[in-house]
Amino acid sequence: MSSEFSIRTLWKNRTVLGIGLGIFLLTASLMVASRRTQKSAVASAVASPIHAPLLVAGPGRVEPYSEDIKIGSELSGRLKSVNVEEGDAIHRGQVLAELENADYRAQVESARANVVAKEAALRKVINGARRQERDEAWSSVNEAKAVMENSQSELHRRQELFAAGVVSREELDRYAREADVAKAKYDSAIQQHALVDDHAREEDQSLAEADVKLAQAQLEEAEARYEKTFIRSPIDGTVLRKHHRSGESVSNSSTVPDPVLTIGDRNTLRVRVDVDETDVSRVQVGQRAYVTADAFGKEKFWGRVVRVGQQLGPKNVRTDEPTEKVDTKILETLVELDSGSHLPDGLRVDAFIVPAGAEVAQNR
Repeated sequence: MSSEFSIRTLWKNRTVLGIGLGIFLLTASLMVASRRTQKSAVASAVASPIHAPLLVAGPGRVEPYSEDIKIGSELSGRLKSVNVEEGDAIHRGQVLAELENADYRAQVESARANVVAKEAALRKVINGARRQERDEAWSSVNEAKAVMENSQSELHRRQELFAAGVVSREELDRYAREADVAKAKYDSAIQQHALVDDHAREEDQSLAEADVKLAQAQLEEAEARYEKTFIRSPIDGTVLRKHHRSGESVSNSSTVPDPVLTIGDRNTLRVRVDVDETDVSRVQVGQRAYVTADAFGKEKFWGRVVRVGQQLGPKNVRTDEPTEKVDTKILETLVELDSGSHLPDGLRVDAFIVPAGAEVAQNR
């Protein structure tokens, strides 16, 4: 009886051991199969990377089509008025601001009056003497002629009387001198009349013409200074920033810019992207690209690369990340967004450029 019980117990133990060994072998087989499957998936992913397009990514900043144009004054002074506000639409040539300019306007009027005076002097030289002056000069000629003829007649009579012994040599000489003086006055009157009646000399006319040109140049200079007191828009666009208000002083400095307004053409937006130097070979004009911004969630704003820089330089856009490398060289690339994109000027975005041949769904 005990022998039979021992045999049964041994058989049960062998059965349990066999089942446990089978479970162990099955588990080991599943683990090996799972590892092989993972390795195959990794190998497949490595072997066919062409199916997962690698985008060229970089930080960027939104700017208007015209870029940001800072409008300042060519003259230092006080602002008389600033005629626009931020967000206003403006057109080319519109007066955006005006400096105090009463003194410049007075200089223009003074220069204009000087031109009128110089032109009158030129006409006087060209036209010569007036008719009354010519008539007066001719009357002087006739008067001098009459005096001369009378003196010569008296001299002739004295010569006859001296020959008859009636008058002395002294009296004859006195009448001869009077006749000579009368003749000289007659000749002088003739010359004076010729001077008054003659045309202007070439050198006098040239001098008068030069005076007119100088006065006109001074007038143009005064008008140019006066015009600089009006700050006009060079483009059709929008006022992006107002830096000064009426009554504030502005300066014209080449070392310290002092803009009055910042304007730009926002009909089309562009993004200036910093492409890392390791990706420059994968970027070219015409490639599709899109940008995203934290403020707009996952929305994509699509566009196209319109310009690729030709020289590497320092970063233009900082992400403010603690791990950001600031000494990395970048290639400045310009992406023009499709019409209908409305993003604020200066917004920092993440840009993604699609390499040639790759396709990415345009999920907006």
